Amino acid sequence: MTRFTYLRPSSLAEALEALASPGSVPIGGGTDLLSTVDEGLLAPARVVDLQSLPDWTQITRGADGALRLGAGVAIATLAEHPLVRELVPALALAAASVGSPALRNMGTLGGNLAQRQRCWYLRRGVACFKNGGEQCAAYAGEHSYHAIFDTGPCHAVHPSDPAVALDALDATVEIASARGGAAGTPTRTVSIAALFEGAAHNRAREVTLADDELITAVSIPAAAHGGVQHWEKLIQRAAFDFALVSCAAVRRGDGSVRISLGGVAAGPWRAPLSVEEDVASGGLDADSIDALAERALYDATPLEGTRYKVTMAQAVLRRAMRALGAE
Repeated sequence: MTRFTYLRPSSLAEALEALASPGSVPIGGGTDLLSTVDEGLLAPARVVDLQSLPDWTQITRGADGALRLGAGVAIATLAEHPLVRELVPALALAAASVGSPALRNMGTLGGNLAQRQRCWYLRRGVACFKNGGEQCAAYAGEHSYHAIFDTGPCHAVHPSDPAVALDALDATVEIASARGGAAGTPTRTVSIAALFEGAAHNRAREVTLADDELITAVSIPAAAHGGVQHWEKLIQRAAFDFALVSCAAVRRGDGSVRISLGGVAAGPWRAPLSVEEDVASGGLDADSIDALAERALYDATPLEGTRYKVTMAQAVLRRAMRALGAE
């Protein structure tokens, strides 16, 4: 491990100024950062501790009714907070399914979204596409936990469970840097889909953050609160594990539907709009639900070792459709 400078700023402006210095990285709970340093993926010159920032761990409702989650909110808090459980239970359930109790208590929302992939080639120093090589080592190697959508040049999936629920909830992510905006004001706001755009092609990270940018909060619109919400996560073992396939589904109060899958792509993968519209229409029989689940996976391009995920994804989609009252 290389030596680094440790800084614990007391304001967002101070933190952003520190992160503008080359070689600086943020730390929240540290559950991913420490492992990436240990595995040689990062060699920071300066570590900027964010735990003392104002409002960093706050959960509030805005004047427009939106639920705002500070990036420093612990995953365990997301799972247990009364407002989260009441308004966006899919997120609470997704958070509760993350890792172990220790990881949920240490890990933060912002860190969970920005964490690196868990591909064993990347994490073990193999010269893969994201680790100094020219191509994905998993493609011709062991890839049973990898993607079935938009695969390549990197075929790894993103491990975040909250990201899948937030995609179904149409959440937006507030991002700040020292380059623009007053202190505490986001430089830009992006959707969950935009946050992970191009993740399979980005050698340095899986989210669309510049080196000096920081996720400051996540906002869930009032229109996504309540309704019917569903979460399911399929894992290989009963103990804590990353998703083989997961599914978050929301039927809003206005009847519209959003469905997102995890464990199948480099970021959360949203079901085709035509499938969501057919689910929203209701009145579907078992054959129609089966047909919709198959249609949703029509564009899947699994590797030889990930074909089983197509069957799993269809199964969780069928259960999600029934949970939303499609029948």
